[in-house]
Amino acid sequence: MDNTARIADLPVDQRPRERLFAVGPESLLDGELVALVLGPPNASALARDLLSRFGGVGGLLDRDAQSLLAVRGLGDAKVAALVAVRELLKRAELTRMKKAPILSSTKTVRRYLGLHLAGLDREVFGALLLDTRHRFIAVENIFLGSIDRTMVYPREVVKCCLRHNAAAVVLFHNHPSGDTDPSPCDVELTNRLRAVLDEVDVRLVDHMVAARMRLVSMAERGLM
Repeated sequence: MDNTARIADLPVDQRPRERLFAVGPESLLDGELVALVLGPPNASALARDLLSRFGGVGGLLDRDAQSLLAVRGLGDAKVAALVAVRELLKRAELTRMKKAPILSSTKTVRRYLGLHLAGLDREVFGALLLDTRHRFIAVENIFLGSIDRTMVYPREVVKCCLRHNAAAVVLFHNHPSGDTDPSPCDVELTNRLRAVLDEVDVRLVDHMVAARMRLVSMAERGLM
């Protein structure tokens, strides 16, 4: 297919919608799935351009509405559709997370937090609140910072845990720079928070750092 071809000009058996129904969505390429979300006109060429520009599906879903609106050919309707897809995925992962203990559903937690923090151009620090069996209670963004830092006050983290009557917590924050490596300040803060939370009998299960739909577990890296 050339870059100017419209979906309507393709043979029927090459059109994404018809192929989806004939062979199943798992058989479609990323570009074909994005083209279905975007709809006409020129959906195929626009989908390929977006995936190339943003580094694939993850990069595309990680963009906020304003950066997508700046792309030529993407109007309000197409941007709304892309943002809606991300929100639907986020809600689906939240539903899965509610059904199983956090420690037995790490992949679900990673997927959810990746979507929860996607598209943000400022740092956010928050918490997944858990009960005694590490089941999901709530998620809360506690602090909102600048592009490269967030002021975190331990007393507010404790207040959040007590407000939800949480027995355990998974902390999280994002790095808008795209670097997932925890900084020395992240490690120091995590150790301070663990000590404070221990005082109120709340177990710090993990602290996850997110960037561009990727997450790093500080617990898995032995940093806490």
